Amino acid sequence: MRYEQRLRHLADHDQVTGLFNRRRFDEELKRELARAGRYAEHSAVLSIDIDNFKGVNDSAGHAAGDAVLTHVARVLDRHSRASDVVARLGGDEFALLLSAVGAPEARSAAENLLTEIRSSPAAYGGRPFRVTASIGVATFESDDATAGEVLVNADLAMYAAKTSGRDRVVVYTPSEARRARAMAKLTWSQRIQDALEHDRFVLHLQPILELSSGQIKHGELLLRMQGDRGRLIAPGAFLPAAERFGLIHAIDRWVVQRAIQLISDTIVSVPRVGINLSGESIVGDPHLLDMIEQELERSSVDPSKLIFEVTETAAIANMPEATKFARGLTSLGCSLALDDFGTGFGSFYYLKHLPVSYVKLDGEFIQNLPRSEVDEHMVKAIVGVSQALGIKTVAESVADEETIGLLQKHQVDYAQGYFVGKPAPLSAALETGWAAQPGKAL
Repeated sequence: MRYEQRLRHLADHDQVTGLFNRRRFDEELKRELARAGRYAEHSAVLSIDIDNFKGVNDSAGHAAGDAVLTHVARVLDRHSRASDVVARLGGDEFALLLSAVGAPEARSAAENLLTEIRSSPAAYGGRPFRVTASIGVATFESDDATAGEVLVNADLAMYAAKTSGRDRVVVYTPSEARRARAMAKLTWSQRIQDALEHDRFVLHLQPILELSSGQIKHGELLLRMQGDRGRLIAPGAFLPAAERFGLIHAIDRWVVQRAIQLISDTIVSVPRVGINLSGESIVGDPHLLDMIEQELERSSVDPSKLIFEVTETAAIANMPEATKFARGLTSLGCSLALDDFGTGFGSFYYLKHLPVSYVKLDGEFIQNLPRSEVDEHMVKAIVGVSQALGIKTVAESVADEETIGLLQKHQVDYAQGYFVGKPAPLSAALETGWAAQPGKAL
């Protein structure tokens, strides 16, 4: 019963802050939409984004970033009503659902929260961190709108607050939304198009260790975009915009073509490489499979060297298309990996329907493995089912040798994370023949 309660908690809550996660917030928002429509009442969603959060991570490290997130979560929780729903949606983005309030009351609540956040600095390692935020407010009174539409409206208002100078509140209106959309599209569309046209995307390779042999057997390709003065921009900054503005198909095609080309051009032996694909391309790019087949024929690259990685959430969003795409990949001789595996309670069900060669255990089960009996039981369960189905397992976010020992104990096949190796530029990795290098001595 204790494990079951813990699993229920993990399914609904963010591990860093203890707040509800996106999945649970979506459920609460759908219920509130139905209630507001039934009683003809206004309610509101606040989209809250910490200003310059990346600067904290870059200057003081991720532990300091987590301290800031926890601090903001406490402020939001402390200054909201018992009937309100507070959640961390991901990264530095929070959301607050206010029941039975109109736009004036929602704006007032947002202004009060902003004052509280601004007036109470976070602290880590004896160092204070002044925190501000940008807040977007969207109200609704009917279940005619979807939860996704309400969140998009709140996000657009939040983006308008960002572009207006940060540390402020903006209430959603159609004119604000148009301005925010135009600004976001102009900025990111130009930067992404420029990167595609002038070859300013780069691929990095992170090694993956085979635990039974202690050898590097394959790696995962990670995309970066070159910014000003050669600074690398992480995918979390530009991929959401690429999906929103219809540029993700071009990016996925660039990644596939460049990866196959680099593998074909290298003179050293190349192991298997994982290539991430977005859910948008799987569903919305009907010619992607044909393009992969043509690139393989043109380059004479062995298709068994390619592992296409799709997140579990992207696969289950459209199972018929995901299944069709997966079967097409396997018919070409490529493999499919299900990334972030275990994030949904239906995870094992999907293994029955998808021709999966690898499952990548979500980092939430691995990061705290030496200190969490629940996580250890989850890993054992996933490995047991995977082995019965002939599927290899890969543990992500491996950070220390103790975790490696537990993964070996529970017969996980591969390990990936900073303890195994940090990402390096793909061209440099291929030139040095990294495939022939042994992994860490185990």
